[in-house]
Amino acid sequence: MEFRPILNALMRNKTGLLLIALQVAITLAIVCNSVFIILQRIEKVNRPSGMDEKALFTITSLGFAPDFDLRGSLRQDLDALRSIPGVIDATTINSVPLSNGGWSEGITTLPESVPEDQRKNTPTSIYIVDDHGVNTLGVHLVAGRNFTADDVSYRSRDDKGTPNSVIVTQALAEQLYPDGNALGKPIYSGLGGKGSSSTIVGIVERLQAPWVGWDKVEHALLVPQYQDGEFDNSARYLVRTDAARRDEIMKEAERKLGEINTGRIVRGLQSVEEVRGESYRQDRAMTIVLTTVIFSLLAVTGLGIVGMVSFWVTRRVKQIGTRRALGARRFDIRRYFMIENVIVVGVGIALGLLLTYGFNLWLMKHYELPRLAWYYAPLGALTVLLLGQLAVFGPATRASRVSPAVATRTV
Repeated sequence: MEFRPILNALMRNKTGLLLIALQVAITLAIVCNSVFIILQRIEKVNRPSGMDEKALFTITSLGFAPDFDLRGSLRQDLDALRSIPGVIDATTINSVPLSNGGWSEGITTLPESVPEDQRKNTPTSIYIVDDHGVNTLGVHLVAGRNFTADDVSYRSRDDKGTPNSVIVTQALAEQLYPDGNALGKPIYSGLGGKGSSSTIVGIVERLQAPWVGWDKVEHALLVPQYQDGEFDNSARYLVRTDAARRDEIMKEAERKLGEINTGRIVRGLQSVEEVRGESYRQDRAMTIVLTTVIFSLLAVTGLGIVGMVSFWVTRRVKQIGTRRALGARRFDIRRYFMIENVIVVGVGIALGLLLTYGFNLWLMKHYELPRLAWYYAPLGALTVLLLGQLAVFGPATRASRVSPAVATRTV
């Protein structure tokens, strides 16, 4: 089939051509970048935290009685929690991973005697736990050892104490010591005062920071300490249970802590699954919104093509009838309109590819999104092209059914 007659026909409908092409271009640009963002969000929401999330819950104690003994309460509460049937382990913890609230610190591998411009601070999240912390979190120790009871000290407002031992994540270990020999090496931080040092005694495979949007989310440091009233008489506990009995044990833990000491408030009972759900709520909401936008745009574009081609068919009834009278088959008429649509959509795709990468560059600049992978644009173009062919098939089929007699009746 000659393309020149098709192009000549399209040039007589420049407005319709430009409208459909522009609609296709905008749809392609938005769909490609939206799909890219959705997949990024899904990957972010589903990334592993390193913990035994389904088996974990947190509960907080806040003492208000004048004679409330936090140090004694810590020991008593932990013994009580660990004694509940179905509890695997329990620990104190200053903040919960994935909770979007916690403590970070800059650490370095060089002592304070080295000039500051030569010391590189590496940011990390800090989890203050006891010798049951690793087992309670359910993280996998890949090198070194766990904390012992002798490693655990008390941290108060007046005496922060310098932890002799720390455990780091594999990502943090590789950042601090790229040669792979982090175990047994020192780190320097402000954990126990300015310039204090601790030794890396263990490395866990993975543990996420509290802030799910942080670019250093795999940087985590476990410190063996009890918080002895550093800020108030509060203590947060993390409890690991038999996952099938978690909800039942949560109620029992709340009841038991309430009975042990009436001079405090027991609150903040929450599973880590709920913590994760709250932290990633915005990401899930954005995924739903963008998915709705994608399907809406594709539907509107498809309907626009259907409407425009139907209009063209109505205006060309005499022309179609004449072609049929001259021997054109139904297949030829249908093919004519489908090729015409390929040309129109092709113009939109060409413009849309420029808009797609331009939109991505804008997102990279203003929202720090990564560069769009090369295959998104061609896959998006193919999707839009197939959508156009699907949309035009109905009107093209109706056009192919025009009787040759129409040509003579409309002379």
